[in-house]
Amino acid sequence: MTIDSFRVSVPQADLDDLGERIARTRWPDELPGAGWDYGVPLDYLKDLAEYWRTGYDWRVHEAELNALPQYVTRIDGQTVYFLHVRSPKPDALPLLLTHGWPGSVVEFLDCIGPLTDPRAHGADPADAFHLVIPAIPGFGFSGPTTETGWGVPRVAAAWAELMRRLGYPRYGAQGGDWGSSISRWLGAEDQEHVVGVHVNLMVSLGRTDSPVELSTEDQERIAAVRKYMANPAGYLRQQSTRPQTLSYGLTDSPVGQLAWIAEKFKEWVDPTVTIDRDRLLTNVMLYWLTGTAGSSARIYYESTHLRGRNFPKYTGPLGVAVFPHEIAPAIRALAEQDHNITYWSEFDRGGHFAALEVPDLLVPDIRTFFRPLRP
Repeated sequence: MTIDSFRVSVPQADLDDLGERIARTRWPDELPGAGWDYGVPLDYLKDLAEYWRTGYDWRVHEAELNALPQYVTRIDGQTVYFLHVRSPKPDALPLLLTHGWPGSVVEFLDCIGPLTDPRAHGADPADAFHLVIPAIPGFGFSGPTTETGWGVPRVAAAWAELMRRLGYPRYGAQGGDWGSSISRWLGAEDQEHVVGVHVNLMVSLGRTDSPVELSTEDQERIAAVRKYMANPAGYLRQQSTRPQTLSYGLTDSPVGQLAWIAEKFKEWVDPTVTIDRDRLLTNVMLYWLTGTAGSSARIYYESTHLRGRNFPKYTGPLGVAVFPHEIAPAIRALAEQDHNITYWSEFDRGGHFAALEVPDLLVPDIRTFFRPLRP
């Protein structure tokens, strides 16, 4: 039940080992002119790995994390690491932010200031939040997991307990990727305390027993979602079926871990948005330094093998933000068949990692959704 302060302190020997491993990388061959069609191009990865080895300074980003209030606690037998950044406004609404894969708490760093202290960022102080930003069990400093069963339902239950321990009887939840599923499951299981859920990923193909009229754009989005689900990417098949086999290569090779994650930050991001490569590498470091490539992948296996547990129905207020380069774009007419959607917004830029790509769009959207749900 105790909550302890936490400070990141990576031994220099671990950083030296990382640099030596990168320098000793055994590089594969590559087909000429293949580009990204076969996966991450050799020249791209060599350049990024060399910067990681010689230009990136982990200590700078370690200090950035240590400038924030960090904590650990034990919930359901598992270590849970989280940021807990309170607003200077005492009666701010508590908000739980949940990342996905291959993300981390690093995704939200540029959102923390504007959400906790809107006055300092030129916005209405009435929109302030107290932020709780946990790492999913199995990810980073919340890993590795030591038991089976850490899928979406168990994570959601852990989040409800975390907010109870922090003394928050009313709170909101927000997330994308796995954070979307976890936030909606949390809302359904803890409706007495969750005032609303805001997501930036909503996959819905609708029900055949209740057909709805769809626009041409809706039909195109459905086609994109079905194509993705019918031919899932290699990462999805591997992590849903054999995460342990995958873990050996990613845990032993930093360049292997880098390629596995960097590919998603290339394919799932709005091509007009530039992701700072230090942010990308800090995100990769949280997987590498903690050896959680395998345990973070296990959420796919666990959530694929729910053994008959159906997604509970969340009937509270739901807000959906749709970004054009999301891998599975949301369709409102279908999402409304099963959800109480009280707020819907669409943007002209941004992709899967909205908090990292376009915090200038996501932050105001979160504020707007939760504004009528405050006390």
